[in-house]
Amino acid sequence: MSVFSLLRNLALREKFVAVVSLVIVVSMLIISGYLIKRQNEIYHQELEKRGRALAANLAYNAEYGVILESKEELENLIKGVALSDDIVYVKIVASDGRVLAEIGRNLTEKAALVPNQSDAEQSDSALFSHYLYRSEAGDDFIELRHQVRTMRKEISKENLGAVAVNHTSGSVYEKIGEVRIGLTLANLNREVSKSQTAAILLTLMVVLSAIIIMTAFVRIIVRPIESLAEITDKISKGDLSKTVDITWKDEIGMLAMSFNRMIASLKKSQQEIEDYNRTLEEKIIERTCELEGAQAQLIQSEKMAAIGQLAAGVAHELNNPLGGILGYAQFALEKIENKEIHDLKPKDMESYKRYLRDIETQSRRCKAIVQNLLKFSRTSQTVEFLELDINQVLEETLTFIDHQLMMNQVALRKTIDRNIPKTQGNPGQLQQVFTNIIINAMHASKPGSEIAISTRFLPPLGEFAGAVEVAVADQGTGISEENLKKIFEPFFTTKEVGKGTGLGLSVSYGIIKEHGGEIRVKSRLGQGSIFTIILPLEKKGISVEKQYSA
Repeated sequence: MSVFSLLRNLALREKFVAVVSLVIVVSMLIISGYLIKRQNEIYHQELEKRGRALAANLAYNAEYGVILESKEELENLIKGVALSDDIVYVKIVASDGRVLAEIGRNLTEKAALVPNQSDAEQSDSALFSHYLYRSEAGDDFIELRHQVRTMRKEISKENLGAVAVNHTSGSVYEKIGEVRIGLTLANLNREVSKSQTAAILLTLMVVLSAIIIMTAFVRIIVRPIESLAEITDKISKGDLSKTVDITWKDEIGMLAMSFNRMIASLKKSQQEIEDYNRTLEEKIIERTCELEGAQAQLIQSEKMAAIGQLAAGVAHELNNPLGGILGYAQFALEKIENKEIHDLKPKDMESYKRYLRDIETQSRRCKAIVQNLLKFSRTSQTVEFLELDINQVLEETLTFIDHQLMMNQVALRKTIDRNIPKTQGNPGQLQQVFTNIIINAMHASKPGSEIAISTRFLPPLGEFAGAVEVAVADQGTGISEENLKKIFEPFFTTKEVGKGTGLGLSVSYGIIKEHGGEIRVKSRLGQGSIFTIILPLEKKGISVEKQYSA
């Protein structure tokens, strides 16, 4: 995982402390490294400067001892110099390399000269030179060399015998020996090591102090931000009751003030939305009631339109039994008026009983027709789903449609499945659906054609719980593919003006949907149409009652 990935996963406080601590550590390391390096250079310069001074002093004082090659004088001279802790050895050599005096351990014999010395420092003609050596143990030391010189005067032949001679002219310095001082760097390295340790400890102390101070400071800065984050989380959950405490007047305080103003604005907006939603719900309920009332009126209007179309058939259905009732009543009344009651014979009584039974039969027939018509046209405040026999509902519908079909010279063929199970539904609404579809089929049929009505049971299969199917097929003109997509739209009709409302199929579609079923249509121009109504045995997700406003 990269450093940036780790930083992304850290909290704001940890990021701030980590970055500031890293900057402090890097800065302290750079500063400490520079100071240690500078101190090391100063120590080297001071050591070399002191060594140069000692070497120059020895070279100056050793001039006559070197000329005389007096070992005793030279050893007495270097004893005082060798007392310093940094000096490992001191020796004075002649110009030919012979050691005239020596004190201390000479390490150069088993040490290696460290390369990269400058030409000026290694030149034999230079008055002063120094060399860096490294012993077999890895210890470094420097050897400072200073020439021992003496002045040699040269007198020309012209000046021989002269009383006054210029002593400065013709004088040259001649190298007669060399002072060599070995200075160890161990003490210097120890001081540098101590400085490095002190710098590291100081860096750690500064870093720890900075981390502690930064942690406290960042806590002060981050606490309001954490409060903002906490309240933001509550706001995201819909809680607008909290506000941010303003304890600072800096940028964070200004941010908190802006945040509190935002919360107040959100509260106001939320209240306005709630008020609007409340008003909207009331308007929706009001509008829904109006739509339901309008729907109920449309359904009732369509019923009345269907009843108007069936009026002639219903009148004929009532006229036949009423004519029989009137004939039997007049015939019986005529016989009773011609004979006294005590003159009636048993044969006459049987005739009267037969007349009364026929009157009762015809009256019951009239009653059934009227009841079916009332049931069809009734306006109900509630739509009740009852257990019903779909064949019975279909037969009751056909009682006041048969005569209408006969008048239009359209034959009716029924194929009824007597083993259909009962289903849940509203008889009046289903009668309205059957009436609309059969009347439409009759209007589309030519005289002499036939309408086929069939019922059947669709058995359960898998999750399908079974259904009842009612099919109405005609041999009429058929429906075009373009109009087939529109037939269930409200007020869509292909009939002439005044002969159709365009609501029949739309209302029928809504009724079947309320029953949890569906209407399927197959049609071809010139070949007729088939309307199939499928009503499931189980009404899943369908409410038993639906309220309509009057």
